[in-house]
Amino acid sequence: MSTTIQDPSKLKRAKIGIYTLSAVVPLVVAILFKVQIKGVDLSFLPPIYATINGVTAVTLVVSLIAIKQKNMNLHRALNRFALLLSLLFLALYVAYHMTSESTAYLGDYKTVYFFILISHIVLSVAVIPIVLFTYLFAWQGNYDRHKKWTRFAWPIWFYVATTGVVVYLMISPFYGK
Repeated sequence: MSTTIQDPSKLKRAKIGIYTLSAVVPLVVAILFKVQIKGVDLSFLPPIYATINGVTAVTLVVSLIAIKQKNMNLHRALNRFALLLSLLFLALYVAYHMTSESTAYLGDYKTVYFFILISHIVLSVAVIPIVLFTYLFAWQGNYDRHKKWTRFAWPIWFYVATTGVVVYLMISPFYGK
C-alpha cells in the first residue's frame, strides 16, 4: 500500500485533496449553519454526537497505547475508526444545527464555557489538515515524519474530542429553554 502513494502525481493529488478538504469543510459547515430546516426534530442528536466525541477520545488513547506496544495493525485500525467517528460526529452536528435553534449558555461559568467552546471550534478547524497530513505520512510509510506530526496532532485531536463532551455537558441543561 505504501508504494501507491509514493507516485509524485498521486502524492500531489493527495496534498491538494487535504488542502481542499481543510478549506471546504469549515466553509460548508459555516454555510450550513445559516440553513434552517423547519419541521424536523433532531433534538435527540446532541447526546449522541457528544458520545461519539467521547468514544473518539477513548479510541485515540487506546490507539496511542497500541502503538507504544508496537501493535501497528491495531493502531492503524483504531485511527481509521477515529477518523470515521469524527466524520459521523460532523454529519450529526451539522444536521442538528440545520434543524434547531442555537442554545444560549445560561450558567454561571460563562468565561470558562466560552474559552472551552472557542478553543474547541478553532482547534477543530486546525485539526483537519494536521490529522490528514499525519495520516498521509503513515500511508506513505514515512513513519519518521508521521511520528513528528503525531506529537502535536494527537493532543489537538484529543483536546477537540474531549472538549466536545465538556461543551455538551455544560450546555445540555439549557436545551429547550
